[in-house]
Amino acid sequence: MNRKEGLRFARWAEGLIILQSVVYGFGDPISKIAFEVTPVYTMMSVRYLIAFATVFILFRKRIINTLRTVPARAWLIPGICIGMSYLLNNVALSLTDATSVAFLRSLSVVLTPAFAFIIYRRSYRFIQILIQIMVLPGMYLLCVRGGLSGFGLGEVLAIAAAALTAGALVFSGKFLETVDPVSMTALQAGCSALLALIGCLVIEGGFDLERTTPEAWAIILYLAIACTFLGYLMQNLALTKISDRMVSLLQCLCPVMTAVFSFFLLGETLTAAGFAGAAIIIVCIVSSTLISAGGDYTQKE
Repeated sequence: MNRKEGLRFARWAEGLIILQSVVYGFGDPISKIAFEVTPVYTMMSVRYLIAFATVFILFRKRIINTLRTVPARAWLIPGICIGMSYLLNNVALSLTDATSVAFLRSLSVVLTPAFAFIIYRRSYRFIQILIQIMVLPGMYLLCVRGGLSGFGLGEVLAIAAAALTAGALVFSGKFLETVDPVSMTALQAGCSALLALIGCLVIEGGFDLERTTPEAWAIILYLAIACTFLGYLMQNLALTKISDRMVSLLQCLCPVMTAVFSFFLLGETLTAAGFAGAAIIIVCIVSSTLISAGGDYTQKE
């Protein structure tokens, strides 16, 4: 692949993660609507089960072939990481402020390149790491704005979720060399469903769908198909063309999009600090993509 073709594929992959951020950004505020009538882990269990069933029905031959021919660790490790990250994130939300969780989970933007260096000895240029770190003040201004609410078990779990998110990106990027993106998506959804079911049984005592309205069911279907099936797939496809570091940076657009959709759907507004934080995040992302276009690009950095 020549440089021009490689750059075109990289831009395509970056576009997928931007689209994923838009999809997730819309999913966050509508999730709050569904949570009013459906318990968290019941909703997560149904969401992931629908996502897994959908992708399995569509691509069952490919998935079964992967299970037969690929070592289990190639999909089990990233699957457990991504499933546990969502599980701990929701437990953290039940224990502390959502703004604190959002900020602490954004630590994945610096943990991802750190893990890639520690596990796979992947090196980065100083300017790349600097841009990655500069996102954190932007995330703080956007998500926290008034300071963290304290530091307790909820905050610890949010940091653990950030580490697992970083692990999911690093391991997925590596194992996608042997597992095709569709199979990885299905198996990650399956792991997420299993872990959510455990949380549902342990924390909520089983399924509770008695108060789930048609509106909530529509939201669950959106979260299952758009956010889980297509969201996981877009991430896995992107990881075959760009680095986990770049994916984690682009995913910082998600809270920006959440703020935009929350304004229109929930009437929530940003302070001046929030707008400043969003601007910092966007500048960092644009700077990173310009560096790639200007000569820093390789297919997966």
